[in-house]
Amino acid sequence: MSWLNFTTNHDQRIKVPDLSKLSLDIVEKKLDELDLRVKIMDSANYNPDYPRFSVIEQVPAAGKFVKEDRKIYIKLNPSGYPKLEIPEFERITKRQVESKLLSLGFKIGDITYKPDFAENAVLELSHNGKRLKAGDKLKKTAIIDMVLGDGQVNYNSER
Repeated sequence: MSWLNFTTNHDQRIKVPDLSKLSLDIVEKKLDELDLRVKIMDSANYNPDYPRFSVIEQVPAAGKFVKEDRKIYIKLNPSGYPKLEIPEFERITKRQVESKLLSLGFKIGDITYKPDFAENAVLELSHNGKRLKAGDKLKKTAIIDMVLGDGQVNYNSER
């Protein structure tokens, strides 16, 4: 039994430190001092409340007890929001395009109207004054302006 207790480090416990918001080099140094190892998992979703490339999640959690040489799994905060593709929008209703853009994480900015026979049909999208087309990529949370048809032109009138 003595041999078993010795080889399994029976009753040895190291308290896992809180690594949140720390950079990778500080994490490695801190864990090395405690005879623990670090294993980086895939990046998490960007969180603006945490510094870039800092620890956003860890397993086991801070305060838990582990044995020496245990791996502490961490996820790092990416450098920013991912870029997302603008969906098809031309001649689709404002309600449909707006709900799709909002579900992707974009924000809706100014809405203006242009003479057109289709009321509330999306004619153009733009970001910072630059006209967008389907397939363009913007960072999540980008503000997108919309130009809609006003429904005041009929098929027989001149534009």
